[in-house]
Amino acid sequence: MSERAERRTVSRPAPADKLDQPREQRARLLPRVTWSQESFGVVAEKFARFMGTAQFLAYMTVFIIVWIAINVIGLWGLHFDPYPFILLNLFFSTQASYAAPLILLAQNRQADRDRVAIEQDRARDERNLADTEFLTREVASLRLALREQATRDFVRSELRSLLEELEDRALIRGPEDPAADQGLRRSSG
Repeated sequence: MSERAERRTVSRPAPADKLDQPREQRARLLPRVTWSQESFGVVAEKFARFMGTAQFLAYMTVFIIVWIAINVIGLWGLHFDPYPFILLNLFFSTQASYAAPLILLAQNRQADRDRVAIEQDRARDERNLADTEFLTREVASLRLALREQATRDFVRSELRSLLEELEDRALIRGPEDPAADQGLRRSSG
């Protein structure tokens, strides 16, 4: 055999076997249904909330009583699910197989919302703490600045002590000597 013949007999990898190239899309028998996770989650939460109500339990109880009455008593001549109620059990199994994941999905969404709310609360608390610490520092600096400033009470006490000192030196008369004060007014008048 020639080299050309040998090259032709060597099998080439199929295009799908090449790792450096993406796979070609195959035609689907059913159309692909795309669900928005948000809208599906909202439906799951509504379903989970409804299943947790007394209204759902009342509807389910009425449904079971009617189902059993129809199949045991044979109302309207119907006996589609005899005594072991296999179809009813199948119905409950199907309901439970769908309800459990939907309830878990609703719980996960609630946990995600709680986590976001906790993070927002933590951030708000940190901002409040920073604001409080800033205001505390500002009040402390104001107190220090006010200690260096003369307050109204300090000025009054200094004026009183100065007035007492002047009265002691007899440079002025105190208000306790009203007669002397009136005599000065008569002589000057």
